[in-house]
Amino acid sequence: MVDAALLEEITMQAECDGVEQFVVGAVIQHGGKVLLLQRPDDDFMSGIWELPSGKVDPGESLDVALGREVSEETKLEVAGIRKYLGHFDYRSGSGKKSRQFNFAVDVTAPEPVELTEHDAYRWIALSEEPPVTDAVKDVLAKYRESFLSPAGLHARNCQTSARE
Repeated sequence: MVDAALLEEITMQAECDGVEQFVVGAVIQHGGKVLLLQRPDDDFMSGIWELPSGKVDPGESLDVALGREVSEETKLEVAGIRKYLGHFDYRSGSGKKSRQFNFAVDVTAPEPVELTEHDAYRWIALSEEPPVTDAVKDVLAKYRESFLSPAGLHARNCQTSARE
């Protein structure tokens, strides 16, 4: 689980950096694949594939926003946040300096995915070259390092064994 102090620290740092809009993104993995969503043709950055993500509402914490956004976009329920995977900055369609905070999450069940804001979804193997922006490629690379390296797999197996 992600520590509340970390969430506060990264939020405060973003405010100090002059970030105007906070966004959260989720890496959802199932069976060696991650979930990607395709933006609608009539939206900002139309047609690109991205992580389930969305804006943090005023006064909302990052972890609450993450659960809400995943649910709103996919109808999947976040069971827990495993790790903070870093952030990237960009300019929104309205020109705001935005920061997307990315997290590895577990969901209660990976299916069915029900889209409400996107045109398509796809589970893509972590071994594939994903059809995403360079910023999202970096997030997925960090995810692979954290959870699919020999050390990451060992830690994950230990966590799974401890829960059983």
